[in-house]
Amino acid sequence: MGGHDDRSIPSSGSDEQRQRPPGVPRPWENTDRAQALLDGATGPEPPSPPHCPHCGLAGERRPTCTGQHVPLEPGLVLPAHLVPGGHRWHIDSNGVAWNGGFAQPLARARCRIPHQLACPGLSLDEIRPWRWLSAVREENARRARRRADEEGCPKALPDAG
Repeated sequence: MGGHDDRSIPSSGSDEQRQRPPGVPRPWENTDRAQALLDGATGPEPPSPPHCPHCGLAGERRPTCTGQHVPLEPGLVLPAHLVPGGHRWHIDSNGVAWNGGFAQPLARARCRIPHQLACPGLSLDEIRPWRWLSAVREENARRARRRADEEGCPKALPDAG
């Protein structure tokens, strides 16, 4: 910190009272949107009803730290170790949902899941809940193709002379 930001708008008052005017982009907005998309925080924003566009069922819409909303599966709380990393949602004391990421959950931790994991309108192939496993499978597929290519190639070229 400590440097001058040419994009900031000078205003009087303490730093806590300074806010950008409506419509002025925030530098972190694109990062927040990208993170929200990765986290599955793609729920319909208020005042729209919290209905899933894929199946029509209502989800429990919660605001997230990124300013987006995530539709959670209503009333379902699970042991966190049973839920794929990146899909473990927790609710803080203010009712804000945050994603636990890919870290190993604490013993006896419980979490919520996004509706998209339980949505009958989506296949698991579409949402790829086990991204790490998908990455391992893709790497194994590349290795298998490379090995097959190497086995199919002769070690030495035939003498054409």
